[in-house]
Amino acid sequence: MDRDSIDCWLTDMDGVLVKENNPLPGAAELLAQWRQADIPYLVLTNNSIYTARDLSARLRSNGLDVPESNIWTSAMATADFLSNQVERGTAYVVGEAGLTTAIHEAGFVMTEHDPDFVVVGETHSYSFEAITKAIRLIDAGSRFIVTNPDATGPSPEGVLPATGAIAALITKATNREPYVVGKPNPMMFRSALNRIGAHSMSTAMIGDRMDTDIIAGMEAGMHTVLVLSGISTAEDVRRFPFRPNEIVDGVHNLLDVPLESRGDLGPDPTGSA
Repeated sequence: MDRDSIDCWLTDMDGVLVKENNPLPGAAELLAQWRQADIPYLVLTNNSIYTARDLSARLRSNGLDVPESNIWTSAMATADFLSNQVERGTAYVVGEAGLTTAIHEAGFVMTEHDPDFVVVGETHSYSFEAITKAIRLIDAGSRFIVTNPDATGPSPEGVLPATGAIAALITKATNREPYVVGKPNPMMFRSALNRIGAHSMSTAMIGDRMDTDIIAGMEAGMHTVLVLSGISTAEDVRRFPFRPNEIVDGVHNLLDVPLESRGDLGPDPTGSA
């Protein structure tokens, strides 16, 4: 598969479109290119804290026009997965609005009494009481689900424990391994493909991490594009036993018209096709 055969795109957000709340070169132009050509796309993130509406507003404040219908989070993928497991089931949720909203919209009822699932996602402050409740419910037979495997997250003061670290604590206490929905599980990409009615053979995945975006895209059967504007470097690529289909410096390399040839035109200022 080459880029000419691609008619749908999935892209990671942080390190690909934005970095430290600043848009990366070519990000606005690439989004405008897809919009003007009516190309289906989704922006993916393992972050389960925020709703698609929150993330759309965040991207807009960074100068990037991404409607909430074009955003797919690990929380949304988790809710989609759960709804395919149990129709109108019950869940005990450790997480923020992005996760609770997605699970509610999937028809689930939140409960602390014998839930079908215990779902752990990202939160600004993990409660020892909530974690203890999760451990007891899993011990009693509830199925253990985690939105994403990321063990740490960034903050201005340094790294913070994230979903994967809390899941490891619960696993240690219960001797139960969770099912992890988010990247690098290709399940998240398959649910994203279903969301936009795309086929893996004609869809590309843009990511900045070999260990999540690229491996999951590869295992989902997609054309993979590694950008060197985020986590993984060209040197890192050599350490992995697999390779992306393409390696580029950034999303500006995916533009039909290079940035340096655009003059003052920039992206479509109206945000319309």
